[in-house]
Amino acid sequence: MNALILAAGYATRLHPLTRDFPKPLLEVGNKTILDHLVDQIRTVPEIEHGLLITNHRFVDHFRRWAAHQAATARQSRRARADLRFDIIDDGTASVNDRLGAVGDIQYAIARHGIADDLLVCAADNILLFPLERFVGAYRANPVSHICVRAIEDVEDRKQRGIAVLNDGGRIVEFAEKPGCPGSPWGSLPLYIYPAAILPRIGEYLKSGGNPDAPGHFIEWLCGVEPVYAYKIQGSVLDIGNHELLAEAREAFRS
Repeated sequence: MNALILAAGYATRLHPLTRDFPKPLLEVGNKTILDHLVDQIRTVPEIEHGLLITNHRFVDHFRRWAAHQAATARQSRRARADLRFDIIDDGTASVNDRLGAVGDIQYAIARHGIADDLLVCAADNILLFPLERFVGAYRANPVSHICVRAIEDVEDRKQRGIAVLNDGGRIVEFAEKPGCPGSPWGSLPLYIYPAAILPRIGEYLKSGGNPDAPGHFIEWLCGVEPVYAYKIQGSVLDIGNHELLAEAREAFRS
């Protein structure tokens, strides 16, 4: 299995902090947001190789991060010290020419010839649940999986991807930011795609699919392949704006 981290956004809601600096490298709890995620990825024994895709404006920041990660992992003899992360430059330089999340996934697949199972993660979320359990759910049922959690607030549901599940956890309906949410299960930016499914991403894009929010691809994929949801036991810190960044930092100080 490969792990692909999506870090090509421009985080405009966090300007001026992120005007010339990538959001995933902001510090929360004495380490970067990205380091929190990578520490989780290192707990998954199946992952043999890590990839991070970013934009041209921030690529040098992430190359320095990757070099520092490799050096400190060796020095500290931490688990999976041999797990390396290759940095991919998607060539974009502004919000106006970005490829979108799905577009970046396809770019990484084509650029690196990815032909193994693929764990896809957003770089700007701190996971407060064991990532290995999500991979364990896939291990037990090796078809496409996403993560979901119960969203109590109806207005909040309208701003997320919402999954309707059957009793076995299969997604029978998915909608990105629905006006009338069909369930409380909101999706998180964590996905596992089996190797055999990866060509579906290119098929989706060639058919005119939205390249931006990954939920649009999930909505399409549910119509052609089985997709299952893993209900997390825990929560996620989504560092989306200044207020949420301050709350995350305070949570770790506490």
